[in-house]
Amino acid sequence: MLWLWILGILAALILLLCRTRVGIHVGLHGGETTADVKLGPFRIRVLPAKKKPKKAEKPPKEPKEGKEEKPKKAFPKIAFADVKDAVRTLAPPLKKALARTRRGIRVQPLDLRITLGGSEDPAAAAEQYGYFHAGVWTVMPVLEQLLVIPDPYIHVGIDFDAPKTVLEGEAGISIRIGTLLAVGFGVGIPALRWFLRFQKKQKQQPKAETAEAAETAAT
Repeated sequence: MLWLWILGILAALILLLCRTRVGIHVGLHGGETTADVKLGPFRIRVLPAKKKPKKAEKPPKEPKEGKEEKPKKAFPKIAFADVKDAVRTLAPPLKKALARTRRGIRVQPLDLRITLGGSEDPAAAAEQYGYFHAGVWTVMPVLEQLLVIPDPYIHVGIDFDAPKTVLEGEAGISIRIGTLLAVGFGVGIPALRWFLRFQKKQKQQPKAETAEAAETAAT
């Protein structure tokens, strides 16, 4: 009987953990950004970060004789074609996973005001204004079908006297840990396939550039 009690307690803990919500709340007001991470009833401020006392700077280490410093690996460049491939690969399984678990994801609040600055290039700002409006009206209906978004508000404006774009408001998203695991399992394999393709492409690119350089030198 003892092992039944242990299994029951473990099952209850796992159920409680899966139903616990984690999330993040971001606020943008007056050029200042705040961010809080939420874990169940607890809330932790991560932005602005607390200032740490300055430590005494250590003198730079001198390279040892006979040892060459290894060059740092450059971060792989992600082209627009890679982004399109990622969206094409991940969108269907992600949509399928969200359709099964949509009650577990909540976007609240969603109150954003975007004012595009158009003093430097009014034509480009007007074009961006059209793109933003089209994006909001295209994406939001799909998101509202897949996620729980009570009282969303997004306003896009344009100011031809302002030089910069200003974003203000607040947004928060929370998800049950069980839902997060379900979405992760649903998208994990397609994401791994895309990453392997991307990695293979990055390895082949230097070889192609070397071969092209050799052909140019030969001619």
